Amino acid sequence: MTVSFLHRHTIGINRRELLQVGYTGLLGISLPSLLTQQAQAAAKPVKTPRKGKSVILIFLTGAASHIDTFDPKPEAPPEIRGEFKAAATKTPGLLVCEHLPRLAARADKYTIVRSLSHRENNHLVATHHVLTGYPQPGAFFDKVASRDDWPCYSSALHYLRPRNDGIPTGVNLPTFLMEGPLTWPGQHAGFLGPKHDPWQITSDPNSPNFRVESVRLAPGLEIERLHHRRALLEEVDHQRRQFEELAECRRLSDQQQLAFSILTSGKIARAFELDQELPTVRDRYGRHMFGQSLLLARRLIQAGVPVVQANMGRVQNWDNHSHIFSTLKNRLLPPLDQAVSALLDDLEATGLLDETFVIMLGEFGRTPKLSLLPGQTVVGRDHWAPCFFGLFAGAGVRGGQVIGKSDKVGAYPTTQPYSPDDIGATVYHVLGVDPASEGRDRQDRPVQLNRGQVMEALFTGAVG
Repeated sequence: MTVSFLHRHTIGINRRELLQVGYTGLLGISLPSLLTQQAQAAAKPVKTPRKGKSVILIFLTGAASHIDTFDPKPEAPPEIRGEFKAAATKTPGLLVCEHLPRLAARADKYTIVRSLSHRENNHLVATHHVLTGYPQPGAFFDKVASRDDWPCYSSALHYLRPRNDGIPTGVNLPTFLMEGPLTWPGQHAGFLGPKHDPWQITSDPNSPNFRVESVRLAPGLEIERLHHRRALLEEVDHQRRQFEELAECRRLSDQQQLAFSILTSGKIARAFELDQELPTVRDRYGRHMFGQSLLLARRLIQAGVPVVQANMGRVQNWDNHSHIFSTLKNRLLPPLDQAVSALLDDLEATGLLDETFVIMLGEFGRTPKLSLLPGQTVVGRDHWAPCFFGLFAGAGVRGGQVIGKSDKVGAYPTTQPYSPDDIGATVYHVLGVDPASEGRDRQDRPVQLNRGQVMEALFTGAVG
C-alpha cells in the first residue's frame, strides 16, 4: 500500500521528492501536478437541470453535532437537546441553533438536509466516503490515505476534463488533514494517480504574512529572467533524456509547464492577494481562519477554479467528545456563522450563487445522548453516522427548504436517507459529469466513479 504524506517527514526525504526539489529549486517555484490526460465521459441525461459550474465544499472536519446546529430537538429531554436553545428562521419548520443568527436570517438562500446517513463511525473512513462519494476500498478503523482510494471530486473532474490553461481544477485549503502517522483519505486523486491531485494550500489566509510561494516569483525574479531559467532547465532536461519515459519525470515536466503558465498569466496569483479586498469586505467575512478561507475560496472560484474545498479548522476540529457546548459557543459557531453568511451574500451579489454549488457538512453527526466518555470530566457527544445534516445552496438549489427528517432524538432518519454516494452523484451532476463515468485504476481496469443518485429534491422542491 502506498501512503501519501505530502512531504511531511521526520526522518528525511525520499528520492522522488529529491528529484522534485531539484527541478523546482532550479525554477524558484513549486506547484503540485495538475496534468492533462483522458477524455471527458459522455454525460447521461438526468431529470434535474444543471446550472452549476463550480463547487465550494465547506468541510466541518471532525463532524459537527447536527442536534446542536441544524437539527435541534427542543422538545427532547435535556440529555438529548443539550444546552442550546432553538431559533426560528425564515423557513417554516426550520429551527437552528441560537448561536447561528446570521444563517438563521438567510435560511431562504439554502436548503438543509436532515437525513444524511451512512455506516462508518470512524473519522478517516467516513471522510473518504463524504469527500469522494464512494466507500473506501478495504476500509478498516483508521485506514490511512492510499493510492487505492477513490478520487476526490476535483481529481475526477480533472481526469475527465483535463486542462492546461494555468488554472488548477481543485484547491484544498487552508489545512491538510493529517495527524501524526494518520493521513486522512479523500484528499487526493487516489487510484487516478498524483498527477490529478488537487492543489493543497497549508497556510492560514488570516495570517498577516499569508502568501502562497508556489504562485509567486522569487524576490527579484522577473518574467524575462524566468524565461532564461526555462532555457537553462530545458538544457538540463536534454541531458536527462534517459528519464523521460519515467512517469514521475513526465509529471515534473507538466508541473513546470503549469508553473510557467500560472506565473506568466498571474490570474491565480492575484486570487491570493487578499489585501486587495476592501477592509470592510474582509471584516464582513471575519478576521479569522474560517472567514478568510471562505473569502479566498470565493476569489478562487472567480478566478476560474471549479472545485474548492475549505476545511473549517484543523484535523478533528469539530470532534467534541467533551466540553461540546463551550467549544461550539465560544470557538466554532460564531466564526462559522459569520463566514458562511458572508460567502452566501457575496456569491448572490456577484451572480455567482447561480452557478456555484455550496455544500457544508462533516463526515457524520454526533450521538443523540450526551455522555461522559472514558477519560473525560465534562459531557460531550460521540461519533454518529446513522443521521447527520448537510447545508446546500446555489447552482439551482431551491432555498428555504428542509429535506428529510430525523426521529424525535435525532438518531435515525424517518424519511428517505441520503448517502455520501448521493452527495457525490449530485456534485458530479452539477459539474456536468455523468456520475457513472469510469476511470482507470492502477492496473488499468475500468472503474465506475460513483454509484449514487442525484439528490433531485434539492432542485425540484419535492419532499425528500
